Amino acid sequence: MYSVNVRDHFMIAHSFRGAAFGPAQRLHGATYVVDLELLRAELDADGMVVDIALATEVLRSELGALNLRNLDDEPAFAGRNTTTEFMARVIFDRIAARIAAGDLGPHAGGLASLRVRLNESHVAWAAYEGALPARPA
Repeated sequence: MYSVNVRDHFMIAHSFRGAAFGPAQRLHGATYVVDLELLRAELDADGMVVDIALATEVLRSELGALNLRNLDDEPAFAGRNTTTEFMARVIFDRIAARIAAGDLGPHAGGLASLRVRLNESHVAWAAYEGALPARPA
């Protein structure tokens, strides 16, 4: 499997509900370094996995919609604990929708899967990965 990874970051504030979260039940901030890994079984006719510049732009755009927000105030997350794992899935779904819409260009047609990893620090991270619907390469 071939892969390309692009990276960016975003900063948020949020709080959690539930005793399992201890002091994180209070409002606190997080800065996530985000790795978007795009995978395919074979390179396309140009020898590419995906256009790295487009992948970088799409990731930056989706993270920009979350950057410097208090997630507790966002209607899309009402009633949810916006854990690192949960946010990895949110970003996965948003990137997958952008791929389906053609926003990563013709080179994205053969992508098989993607993985979104949110790095909380140099020692802790969470990720979500999954298959993408088949599209013509």
